[in-house]
Amino acid sequence: MLSFFTTRTRALGAAGVLAALAAASGCSVRDTPAPGPARHSAPASASRPAAPSSAAAGPASTPAGCNPAAVLATWSTARRAAQLVIAPAEEDDVLAARPMVEAGVGGLLLFGSAAPPSLPGQLAALRRHAPDGLPPLVSTDEEGGEIQRMANLVGNLPWPRTMAATMTPAQVQALAEQVGRRMRAAGITMDLAPVLDLSDSPGPNATYPDGPRSFSVHPAAATAYGLAFAAGMQDAGVLPVVKHFPGLGQASANTDFGPATDPPLPVLARGALRPFQAAIRHGLPAVMVGEASVPGLTHGLPATLSSQAITGVLRHQLGFHGLVLTDSLSAAAIQHAGYGIPRAAVRAIAAGADMVTFDAANPPATTAAVIASLVAAVRSGQLTEARLDSAVQHVLRAKGRPVCG
Repeated sequence: MLSFFTTRTRALGAAGVLAALAAASGCSVRDTPAPGPARHSAPASASRPAAPSSAAAGPASTPAGCNPAAVLATWSTARRAAQLVIAPAEEDDVLAARPMVEAGVGGLLLFGSAAPPSLPGQLAALRRHAPDGLPPLVSTDEEGGEIQRMANLVGNLPWPRTMAATMTPAQVQALAEQVGRRMRAAGITMDLAPVLDLSDSPGPNATYPDGPRSFSVHPAAATAYGLAFAAGMQDAGVLPVVKHFPGLGQASANTDFGPATDPPLPVLARGALRPFQAAIRHGLPAVMVGEASVPGLTHGLPATLSSQAITGVLRHQLGFHGLVLTDSLSAAAIQHAGYGIPRAAVRAIAAGADMVTFDAANPPATTAAVIASLVAAVRSGQLTEARLDSAVQHVLRAKGRPVCG
């Protein structure tokens, strides 16, 4: 998770896991807060304005006569690699991100606690520097409660736990749409929310990553409210990102501060995975993968670096075909696993992620190092061209700019 506490911040076969899931279903580092300031039904669909979207319910079809691999072969490796990077930027100085936008990064992640009134104009100016008119996804953490970057500009959201206790899903959807429309008007195209983790713990703090960031400890309630929040954002034309797959609510600690372990996958399947399954069934476009390890699945690695977690479970077993983001690669859990940000980025993309997030004291230098590491990994064969191109295609579809549109 992207935390204010940072300076910038028994192997199971597929059949066994799927059986457990079927039996159970029954149907950014800076998101630890700074000091200071119903019915459980799925939300109804609504007409939505044109917005970045991604086909999560199934693989995207390719128009006859178009070969995505051939199209992307005309792009340099560095251009493709840059599309997989979500670079950090301060919301009160977004023009400082111009070098990263000019380098063709696929996204920006805005940090801060109060956005300046000039943000919309600055983001519009920044978009004009994107190569080939392909601007980055601009994201932030508007979860609610103390995890909000620009409440002064887009309006306030209660903690998710408070929303679930005091509002109906329909009311949550309407509020999220209201805030989302203001976000979109400001130039924000992606929200790193909602949290679908199951928790009734205190926090968020070094021990408990979620606290009131979670809508509920009960899968049905967390699902209903999380999907309602996501639907509101989509109604507003903002891409929601559900997190933190496969669930952080029962993790042993907060991965911002060090390594943490989730329960084994069969335990997660009885509860924590259910909101994510529902999100996939409803076609939600993007998933963020958390950084706790999962016994018997990730072999001690954080899930966000694990092909078993991302490609094995999320992609193949749960059938998710949308955009996959990492949680922050600058988190202590990643460092404890022996990875710096550039090396972690290569590992994550090879494992099946499509975009990487991180925080850094010198964003342009770290962004350049990440792109260079991805390019070197392709040239050495550590990262295949096919995996690189698959990730780029997911990014472009999320932007509404598919390779073969």
